[in-house]
Amino acid sequence: MEKRVLLESEEIQRILNRMAHEIVEKSDAIQELALIGIRSRGAHLVRRIAKKIETLTGSALSVGIIDVSRYRDDVPKMEANPDPALMKAPLTVDEKTLVLVDDVIYTGRTIRAAIDLVGCLGKPRRILVAALIDRGQRELPIKADIIGKNVEVGESERVNVLLEESDGIDQVTVAQLHPSSVRTRA
Repeated sequence: MEKRVLLESEEIQRILNRMAHEIVEKSDAIQELALIGIRSRGAHLVRRIAKKIETLTGSALSVGIIDVSRYRDDVPKMEANPDPALMKAPLTVDEKTLVLVDDVIYTGRTIRAAIDLVGCLGKPRRILVAALIDRGQRELPIKADIIGKNVEVGESERVNVLLEESDGIDQVTVAQLHPSSVRTRA
């Protein structure tokens, strides 16, 4: 399978620095800001961004990790009760400005699921979406507020975010999908 490299480690670090600055600029009060990473690679990214924001502001932020698999509408349904196990490092979401952090935003379904889950946990004042990569081609009217990099890739291509914590390398690649893996849109 042929792949091309979009971002290397240094570029990813620069992008995460910029994203941290944007999050600080878009938050009304740093004390009312909380970050939530969407499993799996959003969990690593949210920790990195939180450290960068702490360095910038001197304030440690509340950070949570969520698993949205039960809330997705494009996989077989399971019970959609707000299970405390769906959030690691639980935090209070009521009246907070939340930033949902993910590696790639594509159809919008993961973010929709994350918003549904957050709604079961409380009532935030505001929700922002931050994505390292925005590949466009939404199926739902959802957008990222903070974007690391916009990329144009075909539906027959996959964006792969590799991170040191899980993959041993920081890199973003695009690979051609096997023809049997390509989704068809109705």
